[in-house]
Amino acid sequence: MNITRRQMIAGGFACSASTKPSLAETPLEIGWEDLIPPGVPYSEIIAEGELDELNDTWNPIFDANATKLNEALNGALIRMPGFIIPLEISRKGVTDFILVPYVGACIHVPPPPPNQLVLAQTAEPWPDDELWDPVWVVGRMSTRLQSTALAQTGYALRVTSMETYEW
Repeated sequence: MNITRRQMIAGGFACSASTKPSLAETPLEIGWEDLIPPGVPYSEIIAEGELDELNDTWNPIFDANATKLNEALNGALIRMPGFIIPLEISRKGVTDFILVPYVGACIHVPPPPPNQLVLAQTAEPWPDDELWDPVWVVGRMSTRLQSTALAQTGYALRVTSMETYEW
């Protein structure tokens, strides 16, 4: 049986079109405890603080353990749950936010330590009528201390997908 060059090329295109991305990277599902480096007890990252009466805010004072990051997550594709604290909001929704471990963190109570906050950015806005709902986020994580108007964060996440967290 002789196969022509045209048949070979057509067969190659057919194979490549039918191939599913089975080698796609699966996100690592993590929890908030995974953001703390191994060997650092959670009890050692909780802060004391002081009240700023002029600005009516609580300024936490964290020790060095609060800024220790889990470097094994740097560059990892992760999936994690959390709550949204919006930083950038438009009529279409939220694109820049801090992902926090519990509802209202950074707003009504002192912020969690930096290694418990994720600065997140998504190209696809999350609807502003769903801001109080817990979410799952998927994206590429980086370890990086950054300051925002609300808190210092220890991680950054380029969000590729989001969905409502179902109990």
